[in-house]
Amino acid sequence: MKILVGISRVLVGALFILSGLVKLNDPIGFAFKLQDYFAPDVLDLGFLVPYSLLIAIFVVIFEVLVGVALLLGYLKKFTLWALMLMIVFFTFLTFYSAYFNKVTDCGCFGDAIPLTPWESFYKDIILLVLIIILFIGRNYIKPFFAEGTRSIIIFATFVGCMAITYHVLQHLPIIDFRPYKIGANIKDGMTVPEGAPGPIYEYQWTFNINGEEKTIVTNGEYPQVDGELVNTETKMIQEGYVPPIHDFTMERNGEDFTDQFLNEENLIVIVAYSLTNTEKDGYISVKEITDRAIKNGYNVIGLSASSQEMTESLTDTYKLNFKFYFCDETTLKTIVRSNPGILELDKGTIKQKLHWNDAHKLDLPVVENSKPKLDLSLKQRLDSIGNLDQKYRRLMQTRSLEERKQLGESMGLTEAEYSGDLSEMQKVLDSINMIFVEKYFIEKGYPGKSVVGEESSLVAWNVLQHNPDKIPIYLPLVKKAADAGEIPKTAAAMMEDRYLMLEGKPQVYGTQGMSYDDARGSFIWPIEKPETVNERRKEAGFTETIEEYAKILFGDDFIYEVKTMDQINQG
Repeated sequence: MKILVGISRVLVGALFILSGLVKLNDPIGFAFKLQDYFAPDVLDLGFLVPYSLLIAIFVVIFEVLVGVALLLGYLKKFTLWALMLMIVFFTFLTFYSAYFNKVTDCGCFGDAIPLTPWESFYKDIILLVLIIILFIGRNYIKPFFAEGTRSIIIFATFVGCMAITYHVLQHLPIIDFRPYKIGANIKDGMTVPEGAPGPIYEYQWTFNINGEEKTIVTNGEYPQVDGELVNTETKMIQEGYVPPIHDFTMERNGEDFTDQFLNEENLIVIVAYSLTNTEKDGYISVKEITDRAIKNGYNVIGLSASSQEMTESLTDTYKLNFKFYFCDETTLKTIVRSNPGILELDKGTIKQKLHWNDAHKLDLPVVENSKPKLDLSLKQRLDSIGNLDQKYRRLMQTRSLEERKQLGESMGLTEAEYSGDLSEMQKVLDSINMIFVEKYFIEKGYPGKSVVGEESSLVAWNVLQHNPDKIPIYLPLVKKAADAGEIPKTAAAMMEDRYLMLEGKPQVYGTQGMSYDDARGSFIWPIEKPETVNERRKEAGFTETIEEYAKILFGDDFIYEVKTMDQINQG
């Protein structure tokens, strides 16, 4: 019995210390896991969510301390009862998670040793048996060292745990066990290797055979049964290979930019998974290092799960010179334990990853053959104009008064603003925006991507589109910018078509359509030489044919028909 108690003592103490230290390395990650348990569909303890980090820190430090106390023989009775109560609770929790499939990873050993719920439950059963052995043979648990020495070791352990906690909360985990660690390639992490096992399904086929129902189970093949199929049920009995990285996207306005950015060199990414509880002080440092990155030839973007209205408000408040793209919140929490956090990507490979407290440590050597230095002051002004250009247009696109109210409040507007004459208020903003843009047109030309970056290069184009009386004056300038590669050729083509339509002439590329509530219905504005329009569209950079584009404008059921100016003029 003495030997069995000794073995149990070492195993239990070591496992509690290991489990505690692994989670102590990443207490924020363990706090996220606790939030999963506190969710309404698990334990329904939502009132504990705000305290999840504090609870996480307490649990992991206590876990380490009881492990050390057991090995030292310190406060034997208290330690054994603490171990027993903890393991009984954890055993119940892991069984509940496994049986009801509530939380797929218990987080017992953090991201270092991921365990399924059933593996966690069996691990806790073994620990429970070992702790019961310790209870039965507690007389064999003899203390090491003198009482004063044991107290000093326990206190030193507590101080050490607190120091580790402070360090990882102010910076990042000391050891990164996640698939987004430095040196990892996101594209590779999303790839399923050739020959990887796929999922295995079980199919239950129910047939009506001579008036009786019979169920046959197969792994996919259709049963050779002479009867009428009544029902089929599918059940996954073995999950296939799941890549370590999934749910990673970079989207904006419904467009997916993931491939584009994962193939880009010298990309700085600011991760802010939630702007509701982000560290606002961090954006002072973020502003400084992102401005320097842009000047040194890097492209900079943001990733957030918050709404576009919130991210645009943030960029405007802190004068940030980059735009945010959408990514899943859980994924962003996994990428970096800082809100905001900083990454450097090179063709999808993570080169640097920093807490915002360490923003000054970001290594940003000047990129050879980099893009010309941007006019950050102008870019900031145009980005602000871009937000104003869409301010009331977003509200006009809402489908109900309640939706308009919610959007208006999220944008920080007063009731008078979101309930007023949105069209007139937007016209005022359009006129004010045009004054600034026109002055720049006259003095310096078109502010394209070499001046303000690719993402801000179309702001002036949008402003001009919304001031159609100015299009005839500045259309040549827009065409010149497109020929120089400052804006996409498609943008110049759309503006040329818009100008021709407003002049009552046939368009060239077929980008303009009209919709009426009367018998005229919806149609593509007449096109000059419509038989060759798809060739011109392709040369201008459009990827859709006129037939495909018409369906995008007016719906999948719309059939494109050639219209002439005579038909339009006759009504």
